[in-house]
Amino acid sequence: MPAFLTDSFFLMAFGACLLASIASGAIGTYVVVKRIAFIAGSISHSILGGMGLCLWLQRTHHITWLTPTLGAFAAAIGSALLIGTIHLRYRQREDAVIAAIWSTGMAIGVIFLSLTPGTNVDLLSYLFGNILWISSTDLWMLGLLDLILLGTIAFYYRRFLTLCFDEEQALLQGIPVRRLYLILLTLIAVTIVLLIQVIGTILLIALLALPAMVAGLFTRRLITMMLLATGLSALFSVLGLGAAFALDWPPGAAIALLAAVCYLGALPVKKWSVG
Repeated sequence: MPAFLTDSFFLMAFGACLLASIASGAIGTYVVVKRIAFIAGSISHSILGGMGLCLWLQRTHHITWLTPTLGAFAAAIGSALLIGTIHLRYRQREDAVIAAIWSTGMAIGVIFLSLTPGTNVDLLSYLFGNILWISSTDLWMLGLLDLILLGTIAFYYRRFLTLCFDEEQALLQGIPVRRLYLILLTLIAVTIVLLIQVIGTILLIALLALPAMVAGLFTRRLITMMLLATGLSALFSVLGLGAAFALDWPPGAAIALLAAVCYLGALPVKKWSVG
């Protein structure tokens, strides 16, 4: 048996990969189908502001309960609701709003992290992932949030389906499109926080979007796409983690690179199968 399979750090990381893949596959499918990957990218980068602020408050004012993870949740959900509200209420172009929130969140995070005493290890772990630091508490939190996400998706499944594929029909049916859109963005925000520890802020969009993009090449049914994307996300994560141990690479980068290579490899396979 390979030595890393008995390593406690690897086993914790393995569990985190599997739990994070559930959220990645389910929510990533909505991100791809709704074509809002850049919104997810904006949220993932803006959370650096919340994490940086909480880390600064922890170390300079000794407010220990304000953890970076709590800051990440607050910033992610706040950014998601802000993007959705500005787009829906003020009819501003989404790309302009996304760019503003993306850059503002990153700027706030970099400023507070530069003011925080200590090393830059925390910054690197938030940017590129810290999956080897996963604890049993983190695993319980990942599992609980997965249950919340899946329960919400099951409850709103048909309405989300109409929202993603035919928004005008949803309006005609009396479905509260605005409220559903904000709920969907909130679910994306929660998923982003789940994936931070696995792959980091910079590379997060790869694990959120690429498995669903590969799944979308081979099926058009939403539920099938979700299941396939979840399986692919788990496969990319576990194989990337194993490659990182074998090659001494950063785990987040290995996972993202493997997902990208598989997507590029799937394109000619799809073309050949259609042709």
